[in-house]
Amino acid sequence: MCGLTGIVTRNGRRPDAAVLDAMNTVQAHRGPDQHDQTVVAGCGLAHRRLTILDPTSGEQPMATEDGRFTLIYNGEIYNYRDINRELEAVGYRFQGHCDTETLLRAWQHWGAACVQRLRGMFAFAVWDAESGRIHLVRDRLGIKPLYYAVTAAGDLVFGSELKTLMAHPDLSRRLEPLAIEGYLALGYVPEPLSIFAGAYKLAAGHRLSWAAGEGEPRAEAYWDVDFGPRDAPDDGVAAQELHARLDEAVRMRLVADVPLGAFLSGGVDSSAVVSLMAGASPDPVRTCAIGFDDKAFDESDYARRIAEQYGTDHREHRISGDDFGLIDTLVDVYDEPFADSSALPTYRVCELARQQVTVALSGDGGDEDFAGYRRYRLHANESLARARIPRAIRRPLFGMLGRVYPKMDRAPRFLRARTTFQALAMDTAEAYCHSVSMVAEDLRERLYSRAFKQQLGGYRVRDLFNDLAPNAGSDDPVSIAQYLDYKTWLPGDILTKVDRASMAHGLEVRVPLLDHEFVAWAAGLPRDYKLRRGQGKYLLKKSFENRLPNDILYRQKKGFSVPLADWFRGPLRDIGAAALNAGPLVESGIFEPHALGRIWADHVSGRRDHGTVIWSLLMLSRFLEREAGMPPVAACA
Repeated sequence: MCGLTGIVTRNGRRPDAAVLDAMNTVQAHRGPDQHDQTVVAGCGLAHRRLTILDPTSGEQPMATEDGRFTLIYNGEIYNYRDINRELEAVGYRFQGHCDTETLLRAWQHWGAACVQRLRGMFAFAVWDAESGRIHLVRDRLGIKPLYYAVTAAGDLVFGSELKTLMAHPDLSRRLEPLAIEGYLALGYVPEPLSIFAGAYKLAAGHRLSWAAGEGEPRAEAYWDVDFGPRDAPDDGVAAQELHARLDEAVRMRLVADVPLGAFLSGGVDSSAVVSLMAGASPDPVRTCAIGFDDKAFDESDYARRIAEQYGTDHREHRISGDDFGLIDTLVDVYDEPFADSSALPTYRVCELARQQVTVALSGDGGDEDFAGYRRYRLHANESLARARIPRAIRRPLFGMLGRVYPKMDRAPRFLRARTTFQALAMDTAEAYCHSVSMVAEDLRERLYSRAFKQQLGGYRVRDLFNDLAPNAGSDDPVSIAQYLDYKTWLPGDILTKVDRASMAHGLEVRVPLLDHEFVAWAAGLPRDYKLRRGQGKYLLKKSFENRLPNDILYRQKKGFSVPLADWFRGPLRDIGAAALNAGPLVESGIFEPHALGRIWADHVSGRRDHGTVIWSLLMLSRFLEREAGMPPVAACA
């Protein structure tokens, strides 16, 4: 696993080698083993390497013998040996057994079409000296990150993390209002935006090609997940096929020349992955788990049982309920505001894993593949009600009820109908956006200043969901919700969280449940194979009934959580009060100060549970504090 960065100049001049080196140095954590750079007329490429395969070769930047193509690359191509054999059959010869050389030869032979042959996670750049063109490519699910921007001087800069772009002296540091709206709604900045105007994430499954003298770079999709209906075998046969496909995906990800292990939470997904690893490895699998002092969040007993069942070399670290000393560390790790509080335990489990392995497999992706989140079930139920009531009646009726019904955070669930009424007034994509929002739209409307609303120009993050939903290839509400998660939540939150936390410790994380062939197969399964009688992951659980205990398969999911509400009424009370009543949030021009004060007063008094909202605002405040001196929002694009 590695970090890459580069500069392509607008007029063909040689980039400044010192600037390129500075951009590469700030991502040293991504590649502590080797680093180098190449600067030629028109382009500079730099790389940091974390050695996983063939430590005796694979140094980057890597160029073809004729000097036409130069590659920098972050990721792993799991089927590189198959590609090597195909290329050897037409005359290519390989110096080592590193997948970097495979990727370079594949581009040399097939050009941009080579990406269709790749199974893996990757972000890479290829400089074509003959045409003076840079090619940027990101993997299908967005497992590996890639940012790009055009500087004030017209140069294209790119890198694995936003901090590499920030190290360039000509990068604009103006805040992007649409990104702030996305962040407040979702807890992360959704693709393709970044927090800075003019800087972008290359979206999952996209590529970009640009040469000096051309206009603004434009990314294009080369792959998408398709939920269109297909014929499916009966569920017994499908369960066997699922097991075989996932076993293949796991085995592909066991190739490494360094110690390899797995995260083990005690949930279905990670337990399934560990069980398959144990069946494929002659040695005990190295596993690690995080435990919590608060039993309401702790799953370590379940992880320990799976470790004992499969004889793993298991390590465990316990986190106390006040492990909030990482707040400022997370601001530096994530570059942009990032409000998923489970980044705290994720950082710790990566820290623990790196003590014994360099590569770890995770169970990420199972919930998205097989409708495992509780919100899918709720969305399905709401959609049934939505379909039975004509839109002309539904929108005004439930819209009115959503406005007048009191918000009761602490009431029994069946009395908390306001959110449901609001969702029933909406169409599918908008309702799903509403259900996953960390800060609801009506609350954001109260928080935003008049000047900031003008900057937004009417845009709300639901517009993004409405734009994406028609591409799902299905009119099934659950399939649409899954598709929206693949395009927003998965790359923006889950995969970002794990990539930054793992790379902060020089750890590579592999995700077999997000093998693109496995994802494409799962997307074509009937909804009933995923969500059946209110039970998510139906087929995944069925396929592992002979390998995992029933109380592991069918217990209620807990997940990584932290007690935010209690923190802000206890040990973080002073920090929260300072953030919401003074400082960057109040001075930014984004918010109405009295609305921020009301949020805080309602929470500490116990009238409302605004723990998640305050955490989101606190992380934004810390980001703004770090970026002190940037133009106020009214001066933003």
